[in-house]
Amino acid sequence: MKPALGVLVLVHVAVLGAGFFAPYDYAEQHREFPYAPPTPIHFRDWRPYAGEYPLRFFAKGRLFGVDEPGVVFLFGSDGFGRDVFSRVLYGGQVSLFTGLAACAVSLAFGLGLGTLAGFWGGWVDQVLMRGGELFLALPWLYLLLAVRGFLPLHIEPVEAFLLMVAIIGTVGWVRPARLIRGVVLSGRERGFVLAARGFGASGAYLIRRHILPMTFGVILTQATVLIPQYILAEVTLSFLGLGVAEPAPSWGNMLAEARQYHVLVSHPWLLAPGLATVPVLLGYLRIADCVLESTAK
Repeated sequence: MKPALGVLVLVHVAVLGAGFFAPYDYAEQHREFPYAPPTPIHFRDWRPYAGEYPLRFFAKGRLFGVDEPGVVFLFGSDGFGRDVFSRVLYGGQVSLFTGLAACAVSLAFGLGLGTLAGFWGGWVDQVLMRGGELFLALPWLYLLLAVRGFLPLHIEPVEAFLLMVAIIGTVGWVRPARLIRGVVLSGRERGFVLAARGFGASGAYLIRRHILPMTFGVILTQATVLIPQYILAEVTLSFLGLGVAEPAPSWGNMLAEARQYHVLVSHPWLLAPGLATVPVLLGYLRIADCVLESTAK
């Protein structure tokens, strides 16, 4: 678990500090270097060089860079001469934090509705759970396409980010709600809960003091499972043009440039955003396995 956690911490720190770790702004263009291959890094007299220009560290508020007219493209450049490495870091802010924020929304809905259904039962349980089944049956991809069709062609990146968080988080509440409902159904029949009820404790007190602490294990497990799913959902939606639009980067809309076969064959470094998702998804899934094993013991 520790290696996976270390990888995730490293990736999230790099993404959060993109303004420092990236040598260029995500929108900065070098039109004279379209589709430039990755810049070779070599050492001369124990000093690192990017091509013919020495690397300078902690200059202009960034970790590294080179003096003009030199350029350093660790992952190459795209068709506009933008540094792919810088855009991967900035794009991770959208992709990773869409997953985190959407997971928070989904778990908040799941916790609230699952607790209500499990604790009160009866018609409340029937309405919420049957509504959840209807929710699962809806063709969400087509609904997303319809919603995007009603919106303006160009929306601000912040608006697109919030829209994706709201949609992805709202769609995914049913599974955690069902699991939390099962925990609450079992917990409300525990002896100490029945004893507290017998002493006149209110429903709100029982939920806050006794029931909610029982759900923390389920919430933690679901978070480690849902976050990678929602990151992948954001990448997919942006790849299809339903998420954040250019010039703001996300791992999904960056991959869209590589969907043409001739571009992919000639410039394989454009797959860097897809490769960046691999350690993140594997890291979260590894942590999910460890959490499941620990809760099963």
